[in-house]
This record gives sequence, structure tokens and C-alpha cells, in this order.
Amino acid sequence: MAALVAVDEIKENQVVGLGTGSTTHYFINELAKRNEKEELNILGVPTSYQSFLLAQKGKIPITTLDEHDIDVSVDGADEIDSNLNLIKGGGAAHTLEKIIDYAAEKFIVIADESKLVDRLGKFPVPVEIIPQSVKTVFSSLNDMGANPEIRMAKYKDGPVITDNGNFIVDAQFPLIDNPIPLEKDLNSIPGVVENGIFSQMTDKAIIGTVEGVKILK
Repeated sequence: MAALVAVDEIKENQVVGLGTGSTTHYFINELAKRNEKEELNILGVPTSYQSFLLAQKGKIPITTLDEHDIDVSVDGADEIDSNLNLIKGGGAAHTLEKIIDYAAEKFIVIADESKLVDRLGKFPVPVEIIPQSVKTVFSSLNDMGANPEIRMAKYKDGPVITDNGNFIVDAQFPLIDNPIPLEKDLNSIPGVVENGIFSQMTDKAIIGTVEGVKILK
């Protein structure tokens, strides 16, 4: 339901950031159908190989941030607090997601109501790191009160490797009262490429609930 409402947000000739994840999967598929039916003449900027392949399958023309400014980006989230701060990165694509979502003139999050929380932190904060920095990053995260673990792959031996060739560390914090400074502090650790806290970025959240779609701004 949320994906269908988000598709209606897209206008003719727009450049659209294509998020990553199970909910965004629906959005990309539905956007492809609408694009084919209405000839919207849109361009997509994928945030991962997954979204690239889905767009390619749906015949959505692909471009890059270097070539075009982004009008609107649509993405999912693992947690959404009352101020529309997010935790993202369950799909290990949060670095490029943050670049593209931040660059968009309008950033829309789609999710189901289970992702709404009073405070972030039940879901661990994904942190993309350079592989050689594991020891120093773990030491810093421990000092910050987190319990870090390298995310391990399910269908291959060893760690999850991001599209950028890096590791993902899942940092379990206590509930997060102040996500804005924590986002900045995590990125100040040497070896950290990007973390999964998305603060002060979201323009609108489209939430699917048992009672229908709810819009949060």
C-alpha cells in the first residue's frame, strides 16, 4: 500500500532515487508498470546492485548522480522515530542510499507500521567500515557504549561484503535519545565509511497500516 501511494508521487520527466530493500522492491516494480503505461519519461538512480537490476528488469532508464540532479528519492527504513529520524542499512546499502537520498530535493520513506518506534536503537546501527579498521572501530564503538558485531553472510562463508567492498558492523546501542550527534560521532571514527542513522533528512513517511496508509511529515 505504501509503495503504491509513493508511486503516485512521481511526476513526468523526474529523476528518481531508487532505494534498496524489500519494501522498495514493490515501489520499483510498480513504478516500472506506471512508467510503461503512462510513458512518464523518468530516469532512475539506483542505490545498490539490487535496485539497479530491478530497474533494468522493469525497463526504467538508469542514470547517475553525476549526470543528473535527483527530484525525489524513495527508500525504506528499518526504524522510524517520531521526528522521522531513521535507522537504515539492513540491506547493507546505506552508504549509497544516504548519498542519493540526501542529494534528492525530496526524500520519501515507505514502510509498514512495525518500523515506527518512539526512540531508535532496538535495531542495531549498521556501520560500513574499511576491512583493515576492524580493531580500532570496535574499540571506539565499545567506548561509546555499543556492542559491535561484524555482520556475517548467510549464503557464503565470512562477512557480508558491501557493494563498495567493505565490511558491515552492526552496533547495538541502548535506545538512542539523540541520533543527530551520534550520527556525526560515528562518522568521526577512523575507518568508518558511513553509518545507518539518517537524521533530519526525511520529508515524508508513507506508512502502511492495518487501517490503511498514514502520511507522516
